[in-house]
Amino acid sequence: MFISSAFAQTAPAATAGGDLQSTLTSMLPLVLMFVVLYFVMIRPQMKKQKEHRAMIDALAKGDEVATVGGVLGKVVKLDEAYIKLEIASGVEVQLQRSAVVQVLPRGSLK
Repeated sequence: MFISSAFAQTAPAATAGGDLQSTLTSMLPLVLMFVVLYFVMIRPQMKKQKEHRAMIDALAKGDEVATVGGVLGKVVKLDEAYIKLEIASGVEVQLQRSAVVQVLPRGSLK
């Protein structure tokens, strides 16, 4: 009894214009979410990476820096990929340039 009534019902004929419009309307929230995600998360992160890269490229001998691990020191030697930091009198460590998080104002290390 239920099966025969289900087969008896027919779906309304879909028009090509209405189908396209409903597809675009259903995709609109997804597109809007991506746009918001781009401006809230992706764009600021790219800007931050660009600033960090510029800071790394501008490192010079004698700069006082802080590293990812919290080590503070003075740059004594620069290489293409590595730097040497003097963390204490006569103690030097070699680190990757990308490990530098912040360039400190001169004279902040004593």
